Amino acid sequence: MVKLHIPGRKERHETEAPPPQSPRPGFEAERRDGREAERRETAEAEGRDAREGERRSTEGPEGREAPAAASEEPGPDPEVERAAPDTPTDLPKKSWVAVLKGSIREFKDDELTDRAAALTYYGVLALFPALLVLVSMLGLTGKSTTDKVTENVRELVPGSAGDIITRAVDQLQGNAGVGSLMAIVGLVLAVWSASGYVGAFIRSANAVYDMPEGRPVWKLLPMRVGVTVVLLVLAVISSLIVVFSGGLAKQAGDALGIGDTALTVWSIAKWPVLVLLVVLMIAILYWAAPNAKVKGFRWITPGSLLALLIWMVASAGFAVYVANFASYNKTYGTMAGVIVFLVWLWITNLAILLGLEFDAETVRQRAIAGGHPPEEEPYTQPRDTRAWDEQDRRRLEQT
Repeated sequence: MVKLHIPGRKERHETEAPPPQSPRPGFEAERRDGREAERRETAEAEGRDAREGERRSTEGPEGREAPAAASEEPGPDPEVERAAPDTPTDLPKKSWVAVLKGSIREFKDDELTDRAAALTYYGVLALFPALLVLVSMLGLTGKSTTDKVTENVRELVPGSAGDIITRAVDQLQGNAGVGSLMAIVGLVLAVWSASGYVGAFIRSANAVYDMPEGRPVWKLLPMRVGVTVVLLVLAVISSLIVVFSGGLAKQAGDALGIGDTALTVWSIAKWPVLVLLVVLMIAILYWAAPNAKVKGFRWITPGSLLALLIWMVASAGFAVYVANFASYNKTYGTMAGVIVFLVWLWITNLAILLGLEFDAETVRQRAIAGGHPPEEEPYTQPRDTRAWDEQDRRRLEQT
């Protein structure tokens, strides 16, 4: 008897199941692309969450943006100040070459010729009030003192420009007085008018240092008037030294038995004294005018010496030109003296601005020697920033 084998359910399933099929082409690539897209979506979601958390951290409780932290003080870091040379004489030779090149470059960029013309305008407006103050103060010692000062001025000023100052002094000498209340009020107003030149120089100095004016008015105006008074007092002192020291020199010579020799020596030695006083006056302007922290006050700066040298050479050259080659009288007639005076005053202001530019470039190279990036502005810290607006801060950030 033959036994029939009837397959069970498991066996039927195994025997009837279709053979396994291989994956269709491209299936693995699609699966990898899907996983990559999923990872990208996850990363984007995490980035959105991070940005949202950062935004919430800078907002107040009502969704308003929280105030930003106070920005750092512009200018070199304290480490740069500590590492920088203490004096200009400590700068390396290559820094002085950079100072000279930078001064020539910035001479054009800062438009110093135009600024010198503006200072000439303010100088004319301030000249006669300043002369009024000087004549009034010198008049206390007698008319002869003023006459001797006028003679010394004529030796310095080229051509007919000296005639203008002489006539102005003579006219003021006849009207000046210090014995009445009106005279005192007039002197105060004259000092205020003369301070207009210092105010114009402050604006030019800030342009040279690439520094916006940040000192408030209540601080700036007293400083402007104070600098004017100091300059006027120094001018009076220099005049008195030149006038009276000649007599003292003669008396000392007589006491020593050398007589007129001492007076002759002093007539030559008085000019270095004048030079030192003029350099001191320029140094005060350079130190007080810009809204920039300059490392201490120096009686003599490289820029003030350069300004004096340029002024002396340029004035001498201009005097020779006026005396021998110029035809101002033919061109301007009776106005020739005024034109000569204005040109000489423009040369004077240009020399002073060139010296200021030289000092500013010295400060820049000092900061660079201390580690300050050469292309970063400003290269010195401001004295005050309370008067700055957003435009001033943006301009500094863009430089």
